[in-house]
Amino acid sequence: IASEAERLSRLVKNLLDMTRFQSGSVTLKRELCPLEDIVVAALDRCKKLLTGRPVNIHIPETVAPLHADELLLTQVLINLIENAVKYTPPGSPLSIEAEEGKGRLRLDVRDTGPGIPEGEATRIFEKFYRAGSRSSSRPTKGAGLGLAICKAIVEAHGGTIEALNNPDGGATFRIDLPAGAAA
Repeated sequence: IASEAERLSRLVKNLLDMTRFQSGSVTLKRELCPLEDIVVAALDRCKKLLTGRPVNIHIPETVAPLHADELLLTQVLINLIENAVKYTPPGSPLSIEAEEGKGRLRLDVRDTGPGIPEGEATRIFEKFYRAGSRSSSRPTKGAGLGLAICKAIVEAHGGTIEALNNPDGGATFRIDLPAGAAA
């Protein structure tokens, strides 16, 4: 009962968030925030989900703080981590990697699951769209709003998000944002 109530609460929150973004009523609360703080906050919120999964993090010390809404970017990472867990086998590793250059910050969330079905890499960011089950071992739940919300948040920050299949299997969700000084 608690699990289903939590799922329903997330669904309602996602619907409200999507409505706010579509209406243009979201005002970013930008401040300088270290990327490490965003990653740690997201991992902390996903601690229970990540039990038994190795998570590799690579954020160079030279990455400048972002001029961003820390809570919203944390939500993006939470959504990406939840999706990675949902679509990959239990115990499979995840990685979060950052790289800064030419006034931009690239943040990758990688998994080692089955990847994104062919032809669905852009469609998965549409509202209410759910890709075909990438993992036959577990059915997935969801309303198809998480990635649409990620896209809205990233674009509100002047960035882009894309989904890529890794050459050696799995998927990478790549976020490209203005670097701290450029923002």
